[in-house]
Amino acid sequence: MAHRTTTAAPVDPSGDALLGLFPPGTTTAPDGGLRIGGCPVTELAARHGTPALLIDERALRDRAGRYADGLAARRPDSMVAFASKAFPCTAVYRLLAEEGLGVDVASGGELALALAGGTDPAKVIVHGNAKTEDYLRAAVEAGAGLVVIDNFDDIDRLEHLMARTHGAGGRTQGVLVRVTPDIRPDTHEAVSTGQRGSKFGLLPPQAREAIARLRGSARLRLDGLHVHIGSQILDTEPFVRAVAAVAELGRFPVYDLGGGLGARYTYDDRPPTVEAYLDALTAAADALLPAGARLIIEPGRSMVAEAGVSLYRVVTVKRAGGETMVAVDGGMGDNLEVALYGQRFEAALATRVHGTGPGELCRVVGPHCESGDVLSAGVHLQDPRPGDLIAVPVTGAYTYSLANNYNAACRPPVVFCRDGRSRPVVRRETHADLMRRDLP
Repeated sequence: MAHRTTTAAPVDPSGDALLGLFPPGTTTAPDGGLRIGGCPVTELAARHGTPALLIDERALRDRAGRYADGLAARRPDSMVAFASKAFPCTAVYRLLAEEGLGVDVASGGELALALAGGTDPAKVIVHGNAKTEDYLRAAVEAGAGLVVIDNFDDIDRLEHLMARTHGAGGRTQGVLVRVTPDIRPDTHEAVSTGQRGSKFGLLPPQAREAIARLRGSARLRLDGLHVHIGSQILDTEPFVRAVAAVAELGRFPVYDLGGGLGARYTYDDRPPTVEAYLDALTAAADALLPAGARLIIEPGRSMVAEAGVSLYRVVTVKRAGGETMVAVDGGMGDNLEVALYGQRFEAALATRVHGTGPGELCRVVGPHCESGDVLSAGVHLQDPRPGDLIAVPVTGAYTYSLANNYNAACRPPVVFCRDGRSRPVVRRETHADLMRRDLP
């Protein structure tokens, strides 16, 4: 499977291999400490505390540019929409809006945050397999560009809403039909969405019914089709098959090909580059879809993952049983992907990156009351001690989304780093925040 489990074989990388997992441009200071976005980790920890989610702002902007410019060069009438469930943070929405990207939202909350972040409503794509009337109303009132039809109830609800709010002869709402092409990519079952039995979308026979019904609608404008087969996919072949599947359903002005390109979490992962991914998609589109059709893609994980680094401080070290247990001040409260998906993360001593010798075989664990509270297993660290800083790379995707208050833990801040300067864009949660919704 594409997701690496926490029991994967340990790797003792060189410093260069280690830095290859961190945001592009990450360097080490003369004292051996990491610099994220030009900021020494020791200064970041002193200023913002730990745990903290650090985002290299320049790396994120560069990634957005690679996607947007790369797709436009291959297919001029196109749009990149960030799959914002990967990192639904107002500051991230704002940054990507500044880069000209659209946004894919999957809830009323994500919609509200995207609009607050300055996303052009016309570039908002509304998703969800269980869209409530309130959610749809908010999307329509905001002027969302496209609503993705996931089921026949979406059609009923949206037609009724448009009739009530705009009356006969009024505004129409652009929609796409989400197609489930019965493709199962090599990824974790929890993030595979294109196979038969998925809760998302319509299999081709039902998609044809939805298409026929929408073509007769006075209030919903059928612009085209949508397909998304899953996440953390490390091969372009399933994406090409998905293009072929939607091509069989007819010619439309718009084809939204979703997202799903995987990120490089471990030394062994070799996901396609953004450019290879775009080459595969656009070649398939050029061969199979109408020449004038508009293409939309929705990268999420591959947009933000590598820009993020989680910074922790070592609290306790236990040396027994052949594997050193390194307990830090964060864990499954701020990174649930290990426990939820078995995703493997690497880790480094952030203040002694270029040590000598193989280091100790370590398991980096958190403070939560679960044996499954593991951040990185089978990693080599150079003589870890209480007070050291541990950096876990490739945490820009889903860690913020899935952060929680297990054991009444306070969620960490989000800190943007660029050109040697840092700024918090989400503050650290407090104990007062935990009680803010309590009623007497």
